[in-house]
Amino acid sequence: MIHTIDYHTGGEPFRIVTAGVPPIPGDTVLERREAAGAVEIDRIRRLLCHEPRGHADMYGCFLVPPDDEGADLGVLFWHKDGYSTACGHGTIALGVHAVDEGLVKAAPDGETDIVIDVPSGRVTARVRRSAGRVESVVFRNVPSYVVARGVDLGPLAGPAGLSAGLSEALSGVTADIAYGGAIYASIPAGAFGLSVSPEHLTELIALGRAVKAALAGHPAARHPGDDRLSGVYGVIFHDDLGPAHQRNVTVFADGEVDRSPCGSGTAARLALLHDAGFTGTLVHDGIVGTRFLARVAGTTKEGIVPEVEGMAYRTGEHRFTLDPRDPLGAGFTLR
Repeated sequence: MIHTIDYHTGGEPFRIVTAGVPPIPGDTVLERREAAGAVEIDRIRRLLCHEPRGHADMYGCFLVPPDDEGADLGVLFWHKDGYSTACGHGTIALGVHAVDEGLVKAAPDGETDIVIDVPSGRVTARVRRSAGRVESVVFRNVPSYVVARGVDLGPLAGPAGLSAGLSEALSGVTADIAYGGAIYASIPAGAFGLSVSPEHLTELIALGRAVKAALAGHPAARHPGDDRLSGVYGVIFHDDLGPAHQRNVTVFADGEVDRSPCGSGTAARLALLHDAGFTGTLVHDGIVGTRFLARVAGTTKEGIVPEVEGMAYRTGEHRFTLDPRDPLGAGFTLR
């Protein structure tokens, strides 16, 4: 029996496992992320992500102990293809969950900080309540920064083994690379003659996979301090809607689509914009019309300290089981 409480943040699902996971060994959350690949643990991730209990774009987490007493929670984020290093929409949902479930004591009015250890570091969910109800959550991320600008994808497409059509599509296109707890490549959707809209989603998924494959061996895909955080996690396609207003869709892992404006991706976008001279609040919309607000809370020697504001809503509770006679076992994916 596996118990979960489910939320969505800006339309993106977040399934929190509250019971049924064996202890995950490790002294830190980052070490536990590696240990979670063990069969007896990873089969639970697969069970909850794969059909018929999940779907190809499912997302969730295992709660684990924090690295030390300075944090309230530790978390391992997962999706259908494995374990991610960061998740802003999940951090926002965890803030709501921690307060509503009494994991952290919070006054009925005012703000409460939930400190959370994630694989990329220590983050904070600042939960604002009024009359005992959560109104919004501000996710304060790890320092975020520009990794590289203007990476030419054309010469990289051939060695990536892409089809002729996708290689041609990447010809003449450049990507900006930034870190927001995970490494993201940013490209205007207009570079491909597209816009961030549901009718173009199939093409954007294919292009996201192609861009990620092309950048797989690029130096900009390496984390400078810890190789466990390396690899382009997501590709952000964006439209400019005004001086401080953008719409984006993030294609992450192996063709998964973030329905929300993507929290850690928003941090990466903010790092790029700040580097180009942007100040103020970024209005960041997702492909389904939901919105995050982002601002720079400060700077460090590593980069900016981004804050991303959004809200999560509870969608249900589940008790999942696996019949040992079930020939599908932990399930399947069709994408």
